[in-house]
Amino acid sequence: MIRTILCLSDTHNRHRSLRNLPQADVLVHCGDFTEYGTEAEALDFLNWFCDQPYRYKLFTVGNHDVCFYGGGVEGLDGNCYFLSGNGVTLDGVHFHGLPFFIEGLENHSVQAVPSGVDVLISHQPPFGVLDEAGESGKVCHYGSESLAQRIHDIRPSYCLFGHVHAGYGMTEKDGTVYVNAALMRDGGQLNEPVLVRID
Repeated sequence: MIRTILCLSDTHNRHRSLRNLPQADVLVHCGDFTEYGTEAEALDFLNWFCDQPYRYKLFTVGNHDVCFYGGGVEGLDGNCYFLSGNGVTLDGVHFHGLPFFIEGLENHSVQAVPSGVDVLISHQPPFGVLDEAGESGKVCHYGSESLAQRIHDIRPSYCLFGHVHAGYGMTEKDGTVYVNAALMRDGGQLNEPVLVRID
């Protein structure tokens, strides 16, 4: 039974700095694990990720992880899943993953998210939820309106994402728990990974 999910995002090559991670049933990375999107960076992350001692490991890609665009991933461990517009059901919990929204494909990718999803994993936040960033009093929302609408339509229990570093945190709205797990902060320091308890 899945009771806990440990959420990471936006580690930008700093994954090996994460030590003494808390125990959980599932480890999720919401993308931007590389900085420049090179194959060498991606391979280093995947070796680290697959070695983590969690029952299940799931990840999607962010805007920095360009070497993954347009292709799948081969050779992953049997308990490690790359979610890129697809889903997997583990111990009765249905996960679905969306990569960073490539221009022109956003509406198609979001509308393809099926109903019945328990945990939605994306890189970009939904519009208006933990998606604010800006300076000098000029705050902008960087979330996706179509994703926000799809979440409203299908009502997943959990929505995990990153991308907007300043939006790090957790909140609940209309029965969905939202987690922005962006770990990278200004100055290169890392936030704490977010542990989510499943009801």
